[in-house]
Formats: sequence, structure tokens, C-alpha cells
Amino acid sequence: MEKLMKHFNFLMLFTVAFVLFIACSNDDDDSPIIMTDTITALAVATPDLSNLVSALQRAGLANEFNGSASYTVFAPTNAAFAAFLSANGFTSVEDVPVDVLTQILKNHVLSGVAKSSDLESGYVTNLADGPTSGTHLSMYINTTSGVTINGNSDVTQADIMASNGVIHIVDAVIGLPSIVDFVLADNTFSILRSALTRADLTFDYVTTLSTPNGTDPAPFTVFAPTNDAFVSLLDELGANSLDDIDESTLKATLNLHAVAGANVLSSGLSDDMTVATLGGDITANVSGGATLTDSNGRISNIIVTDVQAANGIIHVIDKVVLPKLPQTIVGKALDTPSLSILVEALQAADGDLVSVLGSTGPFTVLAPTNDAFTTFLSDNGYSSVNDVPTAALTQILLNHVISGSAIMSTDLMASGSGYASTNATGVGDNAMSLFFDTSNGVIFNGISTVTTADIEATNGVIHIVDKVIGLPNIVDHVVANPNLSNLVGLLTNGGNTTFTNLLSTAGDFTVFAPSNDAITAFSNPDNNAIETILSNHVIAGVSAASTGLTNSYVNTLATFGNTDKNLSLYINVDNGVWINGISQVETADIITSNGIIHTVNAVIDIPTVVTFATADPNFSTLVSALTELTPNTDFVATLSTANSTSPAPFTIFAPTNDAFAAITIPSDETVLAQILSHHVITDMNITSGDLTPNGDTTAQSLEGDNLTISLPGSGDNIADLTDGSGNSDIGIIKVDVQAGNGVIHVINKVALPM
Repeated sequence: MEKLMKHFNFLMLFTVAFVLFIACSNDDDDSPIIMTDTITALAVATPDLSNLVSALQRAGLANEFNGSASYTVFAPTNAAFAAFLSANGFTSVEDVPVDVLTQILKNHVLSGVAKSSDLESGYVTNLADGPTSGTHLSMYINTTSGVTINGNSDVTQADIMASNGVIHIVDAVIGLPSIVDFVLADNTFSILRSALTRADLTFDYVTTLSTPNGTDPAPFTVFAPTNDAFVSLLDELGANSLDDIDESTLKATLNLHAVAGANVLSSGLSDDMTVATLGGDITANVSGGATLTDSNGRISNIIVTDVQAANGIIHVIDKVVLPKLPQTIVGKALDTPSLSILVEALQAADGDLVSVLGSTGPFTVLAPTNDAFTTFLSDNGYSSVNDVPTAALTQILLNHVISGSAIMSTDLMASGSGYASTNATGVGDNAMSLFFDTSNGVIFNGISTVTTADIEATNGVIHIVDKVIGLPNIVDHVVANPNLSNLVGLLTNGGNTTFTNLLSTAGDFTVFAPSNDAITAFSNPDNNAIETILSNHVIAGVSAASTGLTNSYVNTLATFGNTDKNLSLYINVDNGVWINGISQVETADIITSNGIIHTVNAVIDIPTVVTFATADPNFSTLVSALTELTPNTDFVATLSTANSTSPAPFTIFAPTNDAFAAITIPSDETVLAQILSHHVITDMNITSGDLTPNGDTTAQSLEGDNLTISLPGSGDNIADLTDGSGNSDIGIIKVDVQAGNGVIHVINKVALPM
């Protein structure tokens, strides 16, 4: 807008050279001024118009206002002239070239008498010469608040009546207007102004349309849409504002409204006339009223003609001219014979998918061919799409739609591979995940290849694919991702179908899937059974999205030894998502029809009790006590003993950081080691289910004194623990953190031996 105003001011100042009259050349500059009550006489008698009088004399126009012809003159004050001269680098009126000054002065004069009460908002013709022979410039009068001329010159004193007309005194010289000046001055074009000056445009319309006449590419013929025309356009396109129209489309549209190198009057238009605009050809017609027809067959009426600027002409239209628009996604599908079954399926689905995909979008649609649908129907025992249950058909179709963006093949190639969310609904009402890989063409979910890419539509893009993409389960997604091929190899090693069968069933699963690099790096140091390790990556009965994860323990499908006691996993979300302190989630929330996959960067081996103590920040003081504060006792090695090798398994009563903070930790290592040993029961894996209901369970600690567990616990405690010193107020606040070599129960106070 600032740029527009600068051009506007320059042209206004440049134009002011004319204020009063017209036409024919005439008397010598030094001709005497006849003192009557004519316009000239009144100007001479008004001290604040002395600069105007000097300008009239220099231009040889002074005596024109002493005759019988009548005029309306917008007379700039001395201050207005002084500002004009200064802005244009002139010292006085004498410095202004006579031809320029003459046209500027004429730009202030209308033929006939127009008192202020006669003035209305709109365009009038003044006496300045236009760029085409026989034309005169237009003047925009705005009477919304007072009287303003061309947007920058206000009437400060109106209706000074003369014998041959009327004078209105104005506070600024009215420069010779460019097309941009009229667009600025007339609020009928406020949306057009916004369009021409949008920040992301790669073409400078303001500078171009301000080019002076006689300098290429001026003059211009501009077809200027009104605000109502733009409002109608936004409604037509389903857009909320100009910001919803992409830059290339907006630029192509604006280009269709301007002709360079010609000042075409309305009288120069004819039926079936080809108008060569900056954006291509449109057609003009005049029979029954002047109109323009764009390449889409849309008709714009020319409602105001011949607004003449110094560098071109404006014709006002009531509808925005548009470039040839691509069809909607549905329109494209309808016009593509190989997608006829897809169209039939969209019509048969729930939710009026035809209307959805015909709406604003944007959408990315993977469109299966007729052959793809025929194969899908045959494989599933259907003879037509009408045989597919409607709910299932709807979800399958939605699994081919990505909302919110038009993803081009170049975008996919740049990413290489990854996941997107479709409009289908997976577990937990989450959007189903779609895997794409571009290592060999563009393939979705490992089965469907793009055969024709980047079919652009008004509301998105279509990629034609050769297979229908079914609703994937966990196994489908694991198999589709090449970065999980090592995991697939382990899951199916030796023809094993245990995991593939399980993870293909309906239900809720959460799978932490190790990447190829993770499996390559894993050496299985404890020689744990691969099936058990794999089971330790699966949580059954819940589909846990990353947004719902907290610092907590969950149970996996792996079990302790040959029992039915499920192993625990410790999840920490303080800095990303970490599992057991060793494995971090790399790609979260791969949503399937029966669960959620999170890829991880390390194999989650069978945990020991040390694993959990190290992973859980609530045990940091305990870990310090077991290591740094007792360097001569190798607790870590002892508590890492494999199950079934004495002294494993262990039952550990693990004090929290707060429990340690409530005591003074002994500095004597021997004393501290005895206290720590008092929290360990060896050769036993005592879970809460092994305790005596409504009674006491007693076992000897590694230190030698007994520990007694009482059920139920007091207050909020799950159970109470009595230590060797007889302290019975120790609360067990978390039970059954099951490791591969023992179990941990969390306590809120440190236990003390006798």
C-alpha cells in the first residue's frame, strides 16, 4: 500500500499542472487579465490562489475563464502548489515545462457548472488530454466524507460562484492519474488492491501499472473487478479469503485483466473480439451490453466504461475473469474411463464421498484403476462394489485419501519414504497410517504402485495406483516397511507363524518395532530366546499412542521363566520416548487396524532388576547407593545374575528417592551394604499373587534378617512391609515390576536390619 501511495502522490503532483481549463491553446503568456467576476477575476482577487494565477498565465489559460463558456474549477491553494513544486524538484511555477503545466491545470477543470450539491461519488471527465487522440482524463470524486478528488485532494472551500462557473478550493494539486491511482482512490476496488499487492506475488503489478504513457508496456487497458465480483469469486471457489488462492492461480487470474500496449475505448470493442491480455485471450462482445467471456465460458459484464487515466483506461466488470481451471478430483475421475469403478464405489459409500471429494480440500487421492478394483473384488469374493459392506467399502476408500494437502510425487521423492495419515479410521479412532516408499517408483503400503502421478485438480491431486490399498494390520505395516525387514526375518524365522498369526488378529496391540540397524547391532549377550525377546516388544490389550504415554510400567507378552507372569516395560517420556532406558522411539504412532507401532532404535532385551533400577529416575539414589557408595560390593553383578542361577531370581523392595531423602545415608560402606542387602530376597520371585491374602508372608533377606509383608496395606499402601528392626510402617506403593531375573516392589521408606 505504501508503494501504491508513493506512485499515486507522484502522479497527482505531476498532474496538478492543469487546474482550470481546457482546450485550445491561445493567447500569449503575457496576455492581460480582464478583471471581472469571472473565474479568473475571482482567482486574481484571492491571495491564496496567486500560484494558481501564475500557473494559468504561464500556460496561457488565464483569459479562457473570462469568456462565456462555463466551467467547474478545483483550485489548489498556494500551499498546495508549493508542495507540488517541492515534491517534483521545481523552485517555482516558471520551472515547470509549459506542456506539462498545461495538462496539469486542465486536469482540475470540468466543463459546465457543478456545485458541491451536484457532485456525487463516481467518475467525471475533465479537460486534460488522454493518451489516445480525442480522449480526456477521468476524475474520481468521492463524496462519502466531504469532497475528495482522486483520493488525495480535498475540497476545503466549495461553491465560490463566478459569472462563468464555480470554483472549489482544494488542498492538493491533482496530478495526472495513473491506473494505480484510480484503483487506490476508488474503494470499489479495495479487494483488487489487496490482490495486486499481496506479499507473495512474484510480479510487481503496482510498478508495472504505474508506467508512464509512452514507456513500454504502457498504455494499458484494465478490466477492474469490483469488490462484489471478488466476493462472488471466493464463494464460487469455496475459499474464505484471497489467502486461500495460491500465488500462481492469483497471478494467472490478475494477468487476464490487463492488456499492455493499448488504450482500448469501449467504442473499440466489438462482437467476438479476441482480447489479448497478459494472461491469454478472452473474448469481448457488445450486443446486448458489453461483456467478457473467459476460457471457462464464464461471462463478466462491463458495468462502467472508459475510466481514462494518463497511462491507460479502466473498464469496470462485475465478475472476475478466470484462467482455465482444472476440474475437481471427482470431475477428473468422472472424465477418466479407467477410474469408472472408483467413481461407482464413491457413490456407493457412506458419507457422500463424491461431495466430500468435490469440496474445497485440498486432498491427495490414490485412485485404483478398474483392473485394481476387479482384482480386489475377486480376491474377496465380491462380484461388484455393491456387494462390499458399505461401512467396509467406505473405510477402504478413505484409506486412499489424505486430507489437508496436495502431495505431489516430487514431495514424496524428496522424502524418500515415510508415513502419512489417511482419512480411514484405525484403532482408537486415530487416522490410519499409510507407508510410502520411493526407492523403486512410488509404492504405498508395499503393495500399490503409482502408475500415473500428479493429476492436478482444483482441490488437490490424484495419483493413479495399480492396487486397492486394504486396511492394514500390524503385520501388513511391518512387512511394507523395508527398514523393518530384519524384524520380519526374525518373526518368521524357520516358518514360525506365531507372531504373524497373533498380530494379524483383531484386537489392540502396541508394538515397539526395532529397526534394521537395531537388530543388526544386537548381539543377544545373555543368550535369551529370540521368541521371548520379540514377545517383550509387544503389549496386548491396549493401543497406546505416543500422546497418551507417561512415565510408567506396562506388561509385555514375554513372561518370567516358564510362568505366566508377564514381564514389565518401563516407559519414560521426559526426553522423547524411552523403553527400559535403552531403546528410544524413532517413529511414533504408526496406526493400523488392530494396533499401533512405534519403531525403536535398539532391541529391548529381557530386563534384569538392574535394568529397571537404572531406567527409572525414581531409583537414582538407590542406584548411587548400589554403585558409587558401595564400591567394594558388586551389587550390579549380583543382581544381574540370570534367572535359575543362584542367587537369582530376586525379590527386591526398592526405596524411592524420597525414601532415601528421609534418612541419613550411612557413610560406612559396610553398614550401607547391610541395609541394601536387607532389601533383597534371593532365590525367590515373590509377586503380589504369591502373598498370603489378609495375612503375613515372611522371607529372609540377603542380609539375614526377615522381612514380613502384610496384606492388605494400611491407608494408600498396597501392602505393608515390616523390616528387621520391627518398623512396620513401610508402605509398598507399587508391586510386580517383573524382570527376567526377579521382581521389584516399590517402597516409600528405607528398610533397616536389626
